[in-house]
Amino acid sequence: MDISKKMAAAIAAVTTYIKTEEEMLAMQAAAARAPLPEAHLWGTSARRDMMQLRGMMQLRTFHGSNLRSR
Repeated sequence: MDISKKMAAAIAAVTTYIKTEEEMLAMQAAAARAPLPEAHLWGTSARRDMMQLRGMMQLRTFHGSNLRSR
């Protein structure tokens, strides 16, 4: 009787493991099908321009001009 209890516990553990693996795969598949966020083109363009301006300021492109605050 002790062997059958051990066998039942092992089978229950294996089926639980398989079920959780299947649920995890189903959740990953659902996440892959989720719609992508909207692209905010004006915001992206403005951030790119700000980064470019900061990069040019760091390279001292505007050295001697009145664009920098002192």
